[in-house]
Amino acid sequence: MPNASTRPKRGRRPRRRHREDPARNELVSRSLESAQQCLFNQDYGTAFVHYLLVLNLAPVLKDFARESFRFTLFKWADELDSLGRIQDLFDCYEQALELFPTDEVILNSMGEHLFRMGFRDEAAGHFHKALKLKPDYPEARENFYRVANWLVERWHFLMLNDRGRNQKYQQAIQKAVQRGCNTVLDIGTGTGILGMCAKKAGAAEVYACELSKTMYELACEVVTANGMNGSINILHMKSLEMEVPKDIPHRVSLVVTETVDAGLFGEGIIESLIHAWHHLLLPPQNSQNEFMGPSTTGRVIPAGATVFGMAVECLEIRRHHRLCVSEVGCLSMAAAGELHSPVSCTSEPDDSMEPYTTERLSRLPGGYTPLTQPFRALDIDFNNVQELEGLSSREVQRLRLPVTHEGELDALAVWFQLHLDEESSLSTGPQEDTCWEQAIYPVQKPNGFALRPKDELIVEVSCRDAYLRLCSVAVVRDGHEIRLEKRVDSQYTGNPIPNPNPNPEAELCSALACLQTEQNQAKDFCMLECSEMALLNNQHYHQSFCSALAKLITNLKAARQNQGRGSGLKSVGLASDLTNPTDSADTCNLFYVLDVSEGFSLLSLMAASQGHVKAYSSVEKSQQQEVLRRLACSNNVPEQNLEFWLNHTEDEQAILQRPSREKLWTGIILDCVETCGLIRQKLMEKASLARCLLEEGGRIFPERIVVYGMLVESDTLLLESAVQGQEPTLGFNIAPFINQFTVPVHVFLDFSMLECRHLSESAELFVLDLMDSNANYTNREVKVQATSSGRVTAVPFWYQIHLDPEISISTLSQDSHWKQAAVVLHQPLDVRAGDWVCLAVQLQKSSISISAHIQNEPGPGE
Repeated sequence: MPNASTRPKRGRRPRRRHREDPARNELVSRSLESAQQCLFNQDYGTAFVHYLLVLNLAPVLKDFARESFRFTLFKWADELDSLGRIQDLFDCYEQALELFPTDEVILNSMGEHLFRMGFRDEAAGHFHKALKLKPDYPEARENFYRVANWLVERWHFLMLNDRGRNQKYQQAIQKAVQRGCNTVLDIGTGTGILGMCAKKAGAAEVYACELSKTMYELACEVVTANGMNGSINILHMKSLEMEVPKDIPHRVSLVVTETVDAGLFGEGIIESLIHAWHHLLLPPQNSQNEFMGPSTTGRVIPAGATVFGMAVECLEIRRHHRLCVSEVGCLSMAAAGELHSPVSCTSEPDDSMEPYTTERLSRLPGGYTPLTQPFRALDIDFNNVQELEGLSSREVQRLRLPVTHEGELDALAVWFQLHLDEESSLSTGPQEDTCWEQAIYPVQKPNGFALRPKDELIVEVSCRDAYLRLCSVAVVRDGHEIRLEKRVDSQYTGNPIPNPNPNPEAELCSALACLQTEQNQAKDFCMLECSEMALLNNQHYHQSFCSALAKLITNLKAARQNQGRGSGLKSVGLASDLTNPTDSADTCNLFYVLDVSEGFSLLSLMAASQGHVKAYSSVEKSQQQEVLRRLACSNNVPEQNLEFWLNHTEDEQAILQRPSREKLWTGIILDCVETCGLIRQKLMEKASLARCLLEEGGRIFPERIVVYGMLVESDTLLLESAVQGQEPTLGFNIAPFINQFTVPVHVFLDFSMLECRHLSESAELFVLDLMDSNANYTNREVKVQATSSGRVTAVPFWYQIHLDPEISISTLSQDSHWKQAAVVLHQPLDVRAGDWVCLAVQLQKSSISISAHIQNEPGPGE
């Protein structure tokens, strides 16, 4: 029994009963009513302000108003976005997150806006937070996977899995430190591995810098996990912005870096090393300063590089960079003008063009044929600052290369040998087992050029703007120089080949003719993306669409004739606020086709060429519209039968709204599959809307998509997806941190060249019906029988795109402009021949996920 005389302890005062504030309640009630009225009137900005007031005054209403508040926020944000009020947009999201800091939907939506505007690091952070709050949130998961490919590119995994490369860098750094380089700067540190190598080798001070926020944070985690957070100072900045003593206390004796791309200089290594030699590094041994011992001199790893190249014939490169066909579908391309990709290395640098692209030659479908022996194009010493500074002003070097094999000149392929020190080097050559791709300098001559043995190919090598530029400018045949470029720079090392028949009058006429040709070509020139060029060269794709469109128009013509004009069938057309078509008899007899393909597309013009068809094109760029107009004229398509609907509306979604008149579409062409091998985002929502806009008998193209896949064993996909193995990388714990950015779906694969073992036949995984919503589903279980024993590591998938019941296109075909994708299994599955593997296939939005387990006994009916 407690002691009654004991003085009671001081406890918390009982909470006073909350007194109602009638004025506040009245304000909340009126503001809530006003918000709802503003929503009804589509005044989203005012509605948003009212909701902010309500929820700040009455937090108890958060759960009640959450859905309406989200809807208002998203609508108002879209409006602000369209008006270019970006700061206001993000201010609204910040206010929303103050009210709902753990709302995964708002976090994901803000991430989407950030990503569209180029803030990838910040977007990834929001997607990651949304996933932590709700791990099964499909939209956030898909967005995070997409942004992860930007932030932590797949080559990070390949390089960390490349033991040979890692060990050579480690050995070179260890030797440098043992020779007295005690202070180290790691430029572009990535995961921090090279800086940790320097610290492990005994360096007294190690600094590192990284521009990417994501990689900077990752490096900080890795360094901390390896017990070096106090001894490696990582800076989130470009090395070009670093100063002594502001950022580092004094100059360092060693810079380590791997800021090189397939074209060696593309990541800015020249500029960063020039800056380092002037501001961050001790003077080199060969400087004019008095030599005072190895610890007082500076050096760079890698020490230098040698660049090699060769001319190649390759159909795969050719079809991605220039027009290879004279007819596309039913259209003659004679009037198209000069079409080629934005990858072109001319003797005159052009900011609108990329000097090279990258490919792994060993994996190109159809292979390649070397037309010359490998040649040495350039040497560079990273430890010679005068050489680095003089690189851009070097004279253009002209090389004469004997042609060894007959073939069409499609590109110059380039690789390099990276000299880490005097003893060790890495090669990025096409025959090496390496994580590197090769730089490709495509030839853009419209009709190509066939080389013959005994020819000599003239190649110019320059670095005018700190990019490595190689250009095929001419061929010497039987003593005559045949120019491949419109202009040839005269400043080169070597002597020009004299004209064997000099004739001043003829030369003048030739010069005038060339000038006129250049003017015409400039006028008729049009640049397309590499994937658009490959699409243009895909004859089966266009012929299939041409046939399917012709069938639809023919069938509807017959139906109209049979039913007669008084049958009640309505003509189809576009909203009157876009084109205001007249209701003449001719207009009423027209068929209307809408093409909403991404990028450059000839499908609208192919539809217009069918006769009695008015087609609406999604092509937006003026140069590309001009190409379509020229093609329409040369193929006798009336000018009024082709419209560019994006010229008439600021809102791209407006075209998929029901027209104000009672006119509907005969056909709507949807772009369903991304070049990378994924279903386009929001495809099914677009298809659902498109179905409402079709006239009776009208069609969506395609009408159905069937997803096929196969069980494979592929170490390559594993190496590209995550750091493999249980052992630490060079003794460092890196894998758990970078593997957070592993994505289960790999894109831009070429299945025909993927190093893998097929463990099953192809199987139907999923069906998307764009014409019948009732036929669709989100989950499916598929049982596939293993035909060989092995380890299932991935399920590559592709699509059969059905334009109608008889006509289809495969994204797996040899001339396809599409690549394939693959789901990499989180846990590889050991199978024996005859085992049944059960695949659980799920489609959320446009993201396909697959899990697998063995079912030894097949189910009923199998």
